[in-house]
Amino acid sequence: MDISVVVPFFNEAESLPELYAWIKRVMAANGFSYEVIFVNDGSTDGSDRVVKNFGKGDPRVRLVSFARNYGKSPALNEGFRRAQGDVVITMDADLQDSPDEIPALYAMIKDDGYDLVSGWKKKRYDPLSKTLPTKLFNATARRVSGIRNLHDFNCGLKAYRKEVVKNIEVYGDMHRYIPYLAKNAGFTKIGEKEVKHQARRYGVTKFGLDRFVNGYLDLGTLWFQSKFGLKPMHIFGLLGSVMFVIGFLAVLTVLILKIISACSYYYTFYVTNSVYFYLSLAAMVMGLQFFLTGFIGELITRNSTERNNYAISEEWSDAREDTEAC
Repeated sequence: MDISVVVPFFNEAESLPELYAWIKRVMAANGFSYEVIFVNDGSTDGSDRVVKNFGKGDPRVRLVSFARNYGKSPALNEGFRRAQGDVVITMDADLQDSPDEIPALYAMIKDDGYDLVSGWKKKRYDPLSKTLPTKLFNATARRVSGIRNLHDFNCGLKAYRKEVVKNIEVYGDMHRYIPYLAKNAGFTKIGEKEVKHQARRYGVTKFGLDRFVNGYLDLGTLWFQSKFGLKPMHIFGLLGSVMFVIGFLAVLTVLILKIISACSYYYTFYVTNSVYFYLSLAAMVMGLQFFLTGFIGELITRNSTERNNYAISEEWSDAREDTEAC
């Protein structure tokens, strides 16, 4: 199979028929073998019935339905699990992503050798209240992730080699950072294609302003996991050691001042009146807590079944039997 198209949707009954017909036209015009995996994220407007009608006459249509609304990331993850095509294309169901972009995205994966290609909606039909925070968000994501050539991390229109989607897990709200997840899994050939952005024709957006706050929190989590997810002691042990040293120096300061006070008739030093006393207590307690946090994290990591779960892009064997070893 050439292509798997994964379409997560939530209450998009009006736009789904047009999107499905559009995808079929593009696939037929280019002679692709394909499947379309619709993932129903707990829709309440009958969107699932619309997709079931597609499937009655087309075995290439597959439907996954959630019992309730879980979010775009779980929907994409379930679509990725079921995808069988050599190239996996994701797009939103609101008709803002154009299926006409599929052949070019497919060629960039198959012919140019990219692991992942992300769309870039350079010209957007969104209000300034959405485009300005998006630009700030993408600038931060580029700097933190180190993927400097992407302008739009959160574009729903993306293409992947099948190996990429089978070696990453999209959870929470991490769909915004799939290129970063792919990079952390070892798939570093990431490209970008300028794509056409279309104004929404039906319904309203399903995302609120909270996505910008949550986006930065998720980015911090992903950065920490990529740097210290398998070696938490490297960060918590360092912080604990620094805090403990600060506390120890504060204790020495208190001790020296107390000795000076004891040897001087004119100078009286009260330990509990000194800022160094409280600094030493706080720093040494925090240092111990940081160190123990890293130690517990190391124990958890050591017992994790996924501590050696590395992505493998190619495996080779010459198939010759080593009889000498026998």
